[in-house]
Amino acid sequence: MSYNAIKKTFDIGDGRQIEIETGKLAKQADGSVVVKMGNTMLLATVVSAQEAKPGTDFLPLSVDYQEKYAATGRIPGGFLRREARLSDYEILISRLVDRALRPLFPDDYHADTQVMITLISADKDIMPDALAGLAASAALAVSDIPFNGPISEVRVAKIDGKFVINPLLSDLERATLEFIVAGSANDIVMVEGEAKEISEEEMVEAIAFAHEAIKVQVQAQLELAEMVGKLEKRVYNHEPSNLELKERVYAATYDSVYAVAKSGLSKKERSAKFADIAEAFALTLGEDVDEETVFLAKKYFHDVQYDAVRNLILNEGIRLDGRDVRTVRPIWSEVDYLPAAHGSAIFTRGETQSLTSVTLGAKEDEQMIDGAFINGYSRFILHYNFPGFSTGEVRPNRGPGRREVGHGNLAMRSLKQVLPSQEENPYTIRVVSDILESNGSSSMATVCAGTLALMDAGVKITAPVSGIAMGLITDEKTGKYAVLSDILGDEDHLGDMDFKVTGTSKGIVACQMDLKINGLKWEVLKEALYQAKESRLHILNEMLKTIEAPREDFKPHAPRIVSLTIDKEFIGAIIGPGGKIIQEMQRETGTTISIEEIEGKGIVQVFADNKTSIDDAVRRIKAIAAKPEVGDVYEGKVKSIMPFGAFVEILPGKDGLLHISEIDWKRYETMEGIFQVGEIVKVKLLDIDKQGKLKLSRKALLPRPEKKQEPENKQEQ
Repeated sequence: MSYNAIKKTFDIGDGRQIEIETGKLAKQADGSVVVKMGNTMLLATVVSAQEAKPGTDFLPLSVDYQEKYAATGRIPGGFLRREARLSDYEILISRLVDRALRPLFPDDYHADTQVMITLISADKDIMPDALAGLAASAALAVSDIPFNGPISEVRVAKIDGKFVINPLLSDLERATLEFIVAGSANDIVMVEGEAKEISEEEMVEAIAFAHEAIKVQVQAQLELAEMVGKLEKRVYNHEPSNLELKERVYAATYDSVYAVAKSGLSKKERSAKFADIAEAFALTLGEDVDEETVFLAKKYFHDVQYDAVRNLILNEGIRLDGRDVRTVRPIWSEVDYLPAAHGSAIFTRGETQSLTSVTLGAKEDEQMIDGAFINGYSRFILHYNFPGFSTGEVRPNRGPGRREVGHGNLAMRSLKQVLPSQEENPYTIRVVSDILESNGSSSMATVCAGTLALMDAGVKITAPVSGIAMGLITDEKTGKYAVLSDILGDEDHLGDMDFKVTGTSKGIVACQMDLKINGLKWEVLKEALYQAKESRLHILNEMLKTIEAPREDFKPHAPRIVSLTIDKEFIGAIIGPGGKIIQEMQRETGTTISIEEIEGKGIVQVFADNKTSIDDAVRRIKAIAAKPEVGDVYEGKVKSIMPFGAFVEILPGKDGLLHISEIDWKRYETMEGIFQVGEIVKVKLLDIDKQGKLKLSRKALLPRPEKKQEPENKQEQ
């Protein structure tokens, strides 16, 4: 039996084709497609419950991207040898798709919905993350699930001065910018990526270029849906309403909420006041009120807060903490706070605070990345922690969630752009940001604190980086809008945009933008970018008051690394049979030694926390890797004694013959009693013959004896 699959193929603009197929796999899902580009294939499925759970006033959407190791012909590592929990890379791709899809579901659709995207085949040069959003949206397009799409995602990069859509992995190394952009046919909904200090104009140009490619992919999905016959969506009613109750809530609470919003209170005080207003209204409902009324009253009160805060900003230009739209909250910072760390900093902006540390490690401290598509090692690690107490909540510590992984990745992208080269900085670097307070953009606080901590550690970053979170409030009816600098947590929740931008004084190095509305105009985006530049430069100036540049040297207690470059022929000699030589050196010198071949040369790194240990190990390594030079003098060890001379080891593994005639100026008839095995003797290298044999001389280092003069008149004796 065979299925008649429906396929839609389109060109991405440079001759490469993408194929979307449905009707062949996973037919019991509400929607399923296979997206194929080259040998890369993604299976996307979507299932949504027919009814929403009672009392649900949000969309319970879960998006999971997973890579099958078989897709790249690999067997998973670990004891179980099977795919386990999602890796950070898979979580980041899941977040990219989630952030693109979520704003496009109807506001009143509250049914449990699950999107699953699986990499089932991989082309090693075609990155699957740029196709995941297309696959998820196409699965929704061929289903009956309500969705205000389609959308798509593309990667846009600038390579050799030209914009490219979904570039090959091998070409990305030459990119000066790289963004994942998601959008519908009319609007951009999500942007995330990194760049090498680009201008605001170049960023807008890149997003616009990506949007043109997105439009083509959206049209292909619409045509596929028409071919399948799934243009009609299911009928649902997930949100009860009570217009009379809504009017009561607004009439009773709006003025009070507006007054609290305008009062400029702290987050905790403001939340308490809002809770008092809500509780006072709840008492007016009586004791016998049903659950649906209670549910709707809470929902309508949230709507009151939403409208009051937004109207306050649009009509009076006043924000929840009393600032105007451009003002950044007060900033203070400190470095060298943790005396035992290799570098540390505190960065506080308003009610957001990060305590960040830097640890310098050896090559063995690298992070191993064992994914199906991406695998290898990373020498720069950034971890972001967000405990419950940072927002005054009781929350069990269950390790980092998706939010923490995403925020840490944004900070990592930002700081990675200014790290020195491996030759200049051979350390493995771990940055850890612990958020101690949070009320707005702790990820940007991590970027700022990370910059300060790296400079405190003596890491020679090329330029300091600062970051800012921007917001947007719009009114479609009046056309009014306000771009907000340094948004609060509530402004993020109640606003229309969360736009994080990081950069140096020269330009943008990373960004993350999420939109919750349709119709962001390019002029507004440009205004937000320029206002962000003004704010992040202000923050940067405040940071530089604490520390202007990286310290000249590492902390006294920080470990040291010495790098040596040797001919690759000596790599085996340094390692020794079964690692015997290198292990012995590490044990006897108290160092950590790593060695690898890069571009035909051996790169040796010696890591220790004191100079004496490093000097000892370096001396031994140089001795092993040294080439004998004719005319040089060596202190060698007698390895064996023969009737015709002694074999002396002048360098590790390098023996030469000290012939009996080269021991002394006087003549020896036998070797008996001259040397003992293991004795140290100073010799000079006289010659290296064509077979590589070494000719040594001890005699050449001894003064030549004067000849005895014969008496002129022997009779006088």
